[in-house]
Amino acid sequence: MSEPAQKKAKTSQLKLQGAMTAIVTPFNEKGEVDWEKLRSCVKYQIDEGIDGLVPVGTTGECPTLSHDEHDRVIAETVKVAAGRVPVIAGTGSNSTDEAVRLTQAAKESGADACLVVNPYYNKPCQTGLYAHFAKIAAVGIPIVLYNIPGRTGINMSPDTVAKLYNDFDNVIAIKEATGSLDQASEILALCDITVLSGDDSLTLPLMSVGAKGVISVMSNCSPKLVKAITEPALKGDFAAARAAHLKSFKLFKSMFIETNPQPIKMAMSLMGLCGPDLRLPMVTATDETKEILRKSMTEAGLLK
Repeated sequence: MSEPAQKKAKTSQLKLQGAMTAIVTPFNEKGEVDWEKLRSCVKYQIDEGIDGLVPVGTTGECPTLSHDEHDRVIAETVKVAAGRVPVIAGTGSNSTDEAVRLTQAAKESGADACLVVNPYYNKPCQTGLYAHFAKIAAVGIPIVLYNIPGRTGINMSPDTVAKLYNDFDNVIAIKEATGSLDQASEILALCDITVLSGDDSLTLPLMSVGAKGVISVMSNCSPKLVKAITEPALKGDFAAARAAHLKSFKLFKSMFIETNPQPIKMAMSLMGLCGPDLRLPMVTATDETKEILRKSMTEAGLLK
């Protein structure tokens, strides 16, 4: 592991912490974006006390949205949020030029920051990753790095994370979805970047080593359930956070018995928040999954 980089104060006033929702993109039965449901989902999140919203990430099915839909989902989220919580728009792509365009559009829509995933499929080296994010950072909006090797096929090393953080004033955070506590610990040993968990079931372990919260799938259904972990953890009350973590652990894991966002959309449909419909190649969760979700949600008090 490299020596810790020299600590550097950030001029950005945006502080990301707590529970932030990787919000779904609702579709109707024809496969069209259900704009009314999207707006109602955003309102529900804010009414329930969420700390931030992340539209058009993996959970928002960004790969199958057109560019016009992608831009509009961000714009609608910003409009409904109306400055009450930060909006961190998903703007990643495996094409650097496309990621720059998406990031510029999000900035123009009024997003507070952008969540930018590692380029997928083409598997750049660490030098390529650095150059990719350097060009996106030049757009001039706060950037949250997104490291999820299981989806992208490439891992951003802690050294690269630290270099980006120290070289670019607007690289402010990372969504850590490697599943590795060691990787998160190494990042935090190297620099002061804000680490956010990318997995609900790992929020508490990551916060125990210094992460500041989670970009959550589960909070689509219940921000309060996720905040029951993040709020006490941020205050140092890890006994309360641990109790909430263990109470919800089974529910967290049930949201990934099929590929995300198939289970979370089915769970939301059980609560009447949106329909279970997705766009191919994603498909509606099976009846078996539906019943597993119903059971775990009932046990957690989300359904009667």
